[in-house]
Amino acid sequence: MLTKKNFSPRQLAGFTAFFIALPVAAGIFLLKPLWWVFVMAFVIVMAGSYALILYTLQRFIYRKIKLIYKFIYQTKASKREEFYYKNLLPQKSMDEVSEDVEKWAEQKKKEIEILKANEAYRKEFLQNLSHELKTPIFAIQGYVETLLAGAAENTEVSTKFLNNTSKNVSRLVNLLNDLDEITRLESGEQILYKENFVIQDLVREVFDSLSLLATNRGVRLGLKKGCEAPIVVFADKEKIRQVLINLTDNAIKYGKTNGNVTASAYITDERHVLVEISDDGIGIAEEHIPRISERFYRTDAARSRKEGGSGLGLAICKHIIEAHGQSIHIRSKPDVGTTFGFILNAKKE
Repeated sequence: MLTKKNFSPRQLAGFTAFFIALPVAAGIFLLKPLWWVFVMAFVIVMAGSYALILYTLQRFIYRKIKLIYKFIYQTKASKREEFYYKNLLPQKSMDEVSEDVEKWAEQKKKEIEILKANEAYRKEFLQNLSHELKTPIFAIQGYVETLLAGAAENTEVSTKFLNNTSKNVSRLVNLLNDLDEITRLESGEQILYKENFVIQDLVREVFDSLSLLATNRGVRLGLKKGCEAPIVVFADKEKIRQVLINLTDNAIKYGKTNGNVTASAYITDERHVLVEISDDGIGIAEEHIPRISERFYRTDAARSRKEGGSGLGLAICKHIIEAHGQSIHIRSKPDVGTTFGFILNAKKE
C-alpha cells in the first residue's frame, strides 16, 4: 500500500504539484467561471510545479544521496553504476534509501567490532609470543654468562648448565617449528594427502609413541570398550597423527596421576566418523572452552608452562581439522575430565 513515507521523488513531486495546482485553478475559476479555464490553469500550474519540484529534488536532494551511495560502495562508478545512479536511484523512496544507509552502517559497525577484537587478539598474541620467546632465551643467556664467568672450569656445573641450555634451545626450536606449521596451515599452503586408513591402528601407534610419558605419570592409555572394531577413514594420515599426538599428550599431562586416557571412534552416518580423546583429569572451566584452541592461550599460565610445550598444539589441531572441512568440539567439566572430538570422512571407495 502506497503511503507518503514511501513516495518516490516523481510521486512526491506529482502529489505536491496536485495540491498546489488545485487551489490555484480553483481561485482562477472563481475569477472567471469557465470550466476550460479551470482545466488549463490546473494543467499548466501542475505541470510547472511538478517540473520545478522534481528538478529541485533530483538536483539538490538525490545528488547528495548519489554521493552517499558512492561513499557507501567506495568505488568509482562504472557505466552501469552511472546508469543506476541516474535512472534507478531516483525511483527509490526515502525509506528505501534510509534502509540502505542503515544496512551499511550496521555492516561497518560489525567490521569495526571485528577489527577491535582482532587488534586485542593481536596484542595478546604478541605479548604471549614475547613471553614464550623470552623465557628460554633469558635462561640460555644466564647459563652462557655463568659459564663464561668461570663456571666452565667446573666439569659437573658446566655439564649441567649445557644440558639445561640444550633443553631451552630445543624448546625454542619446537616453538619456531610450531609457529611455522601454524602459519602454513592458516595461509592454506599445507597440502593434504588423503588416504584410507584404520583410525584405531593410528591411535594405537600414537599411544605406543607416548607410552613412556604415560608410564612416568601412571596414566593408562587404551581404546574405549566397544570401539575396537576397525573403522576406515579418509584423511591425511600424518596430519591426523599430529592431531592425535597433541590431544593425547595434553590428556596425559593434564590427566590425574594413575588416571586414564581413552580413545573412541564411532560411525555417525555412512559418510562420517567421530573420533574422541578423553581424560579424567582436572578439566577445563566453561569460560575457557571457547578460547582453548587459540594460539598460546593457557587456562593456567604457571602450570601450563611448567608442563612444557609451545602453547600452539591445540591451535595446530584446530587448523588441521578445519583443513579437513570439520571442527574440533570440546566437552569438559572441572575435576571430572575433558573430551576432545572431531569428525573425519568415512572410507572412500
